[in-house]
Amino acid sequence: MPLTVLSDSDIHSLLFSLSRDDVASLQENLAEALHEYSTGTQETTGCCSTFQPQRISIPATNNQTTLFMPASTSTSRGMKIATLATASESTRAGSLLSIKSTPSTTSSASSYSTSNSNTPVTPESQLSNLSLATSNAPDPSVTSSQYTSPIGSLTLLTASGKPYSFLAASELTAFRTALAAMMIFNRRTNVHTIAVFGAGAQALWHIRLALILRGHDIHHVHIINRNFERARQLMTTIYTSKEWDGLRNANDKLDFSIVSNEYGEYNRLLKEHVRKADAIFCCTPSTAPLFPAEHLTNTEGRKKGRYVSAIGSYRHHMIELHPEILRQAVAPDHKHHHHRHAEKSGVVVVDSLEACMKEAGEVKQAGLTPEQLVEIGELLMVKKASLRDIEMGGEGEVGLKRWLQAGNVIYKSVGLGLMDICVGEDLVMLARERGFGTSVEGF
Repeated sequence: MPLTVLSDSDIHSLLFSLSRDDVASLQENLAEALHEYSTGTQETTGCCSTFQPQRISIPATNNQTTLFMPASTSTSRGMKIATLATASESTRAGSLLSIKSTPSTTSSASSYSTSNSNTPVTPESQLSNLSLATSNAPDPSVTSSQYTSPIGSLTLLTASGKPYSFLAASELTAFRTALAAMMIFNRRTNVHTIAVFGAGAQALWHIRLALILRGHDIHHVHIINRNFERARQLMTTIYTSKEWDGLRNANDKLDFSIVSNEYGEYNRLLKEHVRKADAIFCCTPSTAPLFPAEHLTNTEGRKKGRYVSAIGSYRHHMIELHPEILRQAVAPDHKHHHHRHAEKSGVVVVDSLEACMKEAGEVKQAGLTPEQLVEIGELLMVKKASLRDIEMGGEGEVGLKRWLQAGNVIYKSVGLGLMDICVGEDLVMLARERGFGTSVEGF
């Protein structure tokens, strides 16, 4: 068997060529692997948790961390080695922009407008105006942040130990993380408005997969980022790259906006976007909550059911969601409200109970117990998960489905090597079929 080598460029090209059916198939395989991780045994599957060692973390220079993540499936063994850097903690004063993907658009969030009654507004003209609108932004040398995407590789071996592929880790990691986060998102009844915290590769893939899977249902995408320039770069990619043409033009109701804490009305707009969101994707390596807890925990914030995914923080000192949000999610619900509240389940969904109890800052700072967490691999099989819901005083399958579809659901992920192996081996198969990458004979 030849050794298949896939660079980040190869993986990028392969991933951007995927159809909706391709994505659904990859997601289904990953869901099955996570289900086997949560429920399988050594005798039944190579994906069971017993065969997934905890990752090893080694501090490096310049606030970097190198992670060693061994894992296995029934057909492959492997290890991802990735070095990550935390984001800059500096904040600046700044700006906001809102643009729409329809030919004629107006920004309702600022005085800046891109509408023109005589001439259609093209993506190029919108971005030209965007450049003018941000001409008073701080110097790039001041606003630049450290590179936060993982740098490293994934090595895949057969079950007998023969190496068969070597993959770059950056694009793969962002894709597989977003693919897992979309499992619950894809079940949601209402995904009209989404808010995305961050503007890096993780944010890009959350937006792209959301549009691939539910694009016709999405009307508003709000990108919320500390650094306006980086968010502008993401918006430029979405509006000028041919790789985004199909998704951007498939829904004439789709619009995008950028919000940065460099803008004077940031706090008002932050509260507005969080409150209106049907799904919130947190994709930043933050060490402080991205928004105040009361935006979701007070009476007004609890009226609406939301899916909140927090995947950016992966160490015990890092945090994207205020601990009070998690505490409220697991608090007993006595059903005696004076105001209408969205349904909750009493648990937080995680990718790995063991890993999140050890490494997830939100879980640790909220003081959650293992009984207050449920692995996504358990939830994916609704009938089995409903038995646990009944044991906790719930309605079983009916109540569980209603909660997953319309209630308040929090998903916390710190990442599993199993995700890399499962998605990686599928991508290698696709790459060989479609002619991506480099083949090394006789390795």
